[in-house]
Amino acid sequence: MRFCVLGSGSRGNAVLVESGSTAVLLDAGFSGKEIRRRLALIGRRPEDLTAVLLSHEHGDHISGAGVLSRQLRLPVYANVGTHRAAEGRLQELHQRPEFETGGAFILQDLHVHPFRVSHDTADPVGFVISDGANSLCCCTDTGKITALIRQRARGCQALILEANYDPQMLADGPYPLPVKQRVRSSQGHLANDDAARFLAELTGSPLRQVVLAHLSSTNNLPELVQARMREEVGLLNPAFRLDIAGQEQPTQFFSL
Repeated sequence: MRFCVLGSGSRGNAVLVESGSTAVLLDAGFSGKEIRRRLALIGRRPEDLTAVLLSHEHGDHISGAGVLSRQLRLPVYANVGTHRAAEGRLQELHQRPEFETGGAFILQDLHVHPFRVSHDTADPVGFVISDGANSLCCCTDTGKITALIRQRARGCQALILEANYDPQMLADGPYPLPVKQRVRSSQGHLANDDAARFLAELTGSPLRQVVLAHLSSTNNLPELVQARMREEVGLLNPAFRLDIAGQEQPTQFFSL
């Protein structure tokens, strides 16, 4: 199994996961044209995609899903709440299969297990994706690390985790107070501190690769993320490699 974060941040999110002949997008938050461009940058054809899976209905996670579905005849998987909340923006889809939050299903060569996260949308989920040998946990857009998130991530070899904001930058930044309160609420986004403490908990797990994602361009900096991770995790000699996904270009491919 291989994965690549095509881009992550407040202006768009998408992750490509491959195994065998199966290639799925976890979210499609860029325009259809931009997703095609980013796939070309990593040597992949849009026509080889199998499906799109949606975590929730915010625009930075769904904006290209409808057009890709219609142009490429792709099914767009989501739970009932997300499909209903997103249908005005997605418009007509080629297929709109529904999954149950917490209910695992098979998608060709991949085993998909959506699980509940804490975000201010209809029914937000993270995903554990497995090829039967290795597993990837994708958990962004959550205001807190829950017991369920801990349980789902602990057995995985790879983790895509939100590190959205530095608390001081958010406090000093330009956002209006209600937006600041929303970001740091339990249904908002994950702070660098929370992400670092969670990674410290995962030392000693099977985890081999971490990609930190959804960094705010207004309230965070990659160097602040790296420094906070070193403070919390560095002395624990973790067995995992740590990378940071950016907004503007895809990461490398990570193989499991």
